[in-house]
Amino acid sequence: SVITAVGMAEQIEIMIAAVVIAVICMMFFAGPVGRFVAAHPTVQILALSFLILIGVTLIADGLDLHIPKGYIYFAMAFSLGVQMLNLKATKNRQPANEP
Repeated sequence: SVITAVGMAEQIEIMIAAVVIAVICMMFFAGPVGRFVAAHPTVQILALSFLILIGVTLIADGLDLHIPKGYIYFAMAFSLGVQMLNLKATKNRQPANEP
């Protein structure tokens, strides 16, 4: 979050405020998000795939191979949408009656 704040803002006060707000948000939401991710292993895989996608994008940018951000955002939004449908489907699925 520090690197993001430095990259997006020019005033030091805005950078400091952004980092402080990010830390406060992380303190409040770390527990619930951690429990949700621990309860849904497929979300862990999705998060790791997002990290790989961002890493590949950064490496490509470093090699002057620019990938349009719209492609990255669409891929992330599409996979997140599929994951949400998957979570809803597994939640609604009821076990088959055993004889």
